[in-house]
Amino acid sequence: MLRTVAVPLLDPTASFELGVLCEVFGIDRTEQGVPAFDYRVCGEHPGRPVRTTSGYAVVADHGFDVLADADLIALPASTNHADHPPQLLEALRAAFDRGAWVMSVCSGAFVLGAAGLLDGRRCTTHWRLTDELAAAYPQAVVEPDVLYVEDGRVLTSAGTAAGIDAALHLVRRELGSGVAATIARRMVVPPQRDGGQRQYVETPVPRCDADTLQPVLAWAVERLHEDLGVERLAREAVLSQRTFARRFRAETGTTPHSWVTGQRVLLARRLLEDTDLSVDEVARRSGLGTAAMLRHHFAAVVGTTPVGYRRTFRQTA
Repeated sequence: MLRTVAVPLLDPTASFELGVLCEVFGIDRTEQGVPAFDYRVCGEHPGRPVRTTSGYAVVADHGFDVLADADLIALPASTNHADHPPQLLEALRAAFDRGAWVMSVCSGAFVLGAAGLLDGRRCTTHWRLTDELAAAYPQAVVEPDVLYVEDGRVLTSAGTAAGIDAALHLVRRELGSGVAATIARRMVVPPQRDGGQRQYVETPVPRCDADTLQPVLAWAVERLHEDLGVERLAREAVLSQRTFARRFRAETGTTPHSWVTGQRVLLARRLLEDTDLSVDEVARRSGLGTAAMLRHHFAAVVGTTPVGYRRTFRQTA
């Protein structure tokens, strides 16, 4: 049962991610039927201020000794990805061995990696850090497209607000959906979000540095609603289909079909964000044809549905 929650402060600690853990586990909501958590903020040097990434300091009342009987050790993010107190790493390994949960928010995953708890496990972190995490801990299976990953009793989340999703997931798993929904209502957040990190990644318009195909790419972007098969693209480039396909891959790193599909999904994202067009009309204007085809390609590229994406990112006209 999830009762004792310990949060080690890293130097420096990311204040928002620390606040997420405080909000979910550190507030007394017993009057609403939420079980009370024994919430402990701890540090290597209790009573000594610890810097935050937001320009102020916080103080932990407890030392790392309180990690010894915690049901959950939850690590907030930090810009320190390599230099971690040995006592903390040992406490994490001991907690996992005795059956406790260990959890990270955003870059807190680097501490779990340093403790050896990501080896052979699926995990995640902020999408900007997934390559760094994979390089630092090559035995970890880093998944860049998810909001959180549970593997055994190791729970890792993506950036910032994804820590809320992971924490509520753990509450739901250990204490039931009713408790998780009560906490979510108080926080004014959905109990469970759809999709993954891909929908939050900024996707620039791909460019081709070589000048041989750049005019053709620019021409194609203006005609995404039309038939843009290899035959037509090659004709516009005044090349044979075989030569065009070979040069296209050499200059863009992908196939003409994949590039066009990616551009069409990118246009669909913008239409969903900026207009009130129906999903069918978005599919037509972006060149994906039908709503079914739009949903298929959108899920493959973005990791969510067109309707779910619009609900999250719709801009005010």
